[in-house]
Amino acid sequence: MVLLDVQGVTMDFGGLVALKDVSFSIEEGEIVGLIGANGAGKSTLFNIITGIQKPTSGRVLLNGLDVIGLRPHDIIKLGLARTFQSVRPFLNYTVEENVRVGMLFGRGENTGERLDYLLRLTDLETKRSLLVKTLPIEQRKMVEVARALASSPRLLLLDEPMVGLNAVEIKKFIELIRKVNKERVTVLVVEHVMKAIMNLSRRVIVLHAGLKLAEGTPEEVIANKNVVSVYLGADFVRS
Repeated sequence: MVLLDVQGVTMDFGGLVALKDVSFSIEEGEIVGLIGANGAGKSTLFNIITGIQKPTSGRVLLNGLDVIGLRPHDIIKLGLARTFQSVRPFLNYTVEENVRVGMLFGRGENTGERLDYLLRLTDLETKRSLLVKTLPIEQRKMVEVARALASSPRLLLLDEPMVGLNAVEIKKFIELIRKVNKERVTVLVVEHVMKAIMNLSRRVIVLHAGLKLAEGTPEEVIANKNVVSVYLGADFVRS
């Protein structure tokens, strides 16, 4: 079943085309990677899907419903949540308070049992009473994921969750995404840590200068000469 269907999305900022006729679909239960250089249009695409920006043209269907024109909090209630490239937890709130905020805007129940589960899942149970501003970046990222999951999404959009993390933290984050996916949450993830995204994703979509350059399995994308030329580089393929 197709959960997300992006159809011919174009975004023109007064003559600067950030996205041009981008189309793809994501089936329920998938983990899909979205890659491309800085400025390729990835974050703009996320903003359109989540209702922050309205495209110049095109449609975005979530479970068959066109969400273009809906406000972000309305889209969340339809089962879509996201994190941000620049982590945006509420720094002066505790970890627990951040997660409770996610519960207020989602589809699930605002229960202590659900809260405890999410804190265990993201390894934040012992940090629940700490102010988020006291936490290192890896734990702040976990807080943002926990807050997004608190809305009980069917589709979770992760915007560069592993950038700035060390190898151990990246492995931990991959394990978390897989656990979340096994619990029937579909995942679309933007990432620059290529080995991680290729290891994690069932399919990979490549954006370049606002265009969809390629789409396929990680093996197919790595073998695509255009992708290697404009983004991955020969060194990655040889490694």
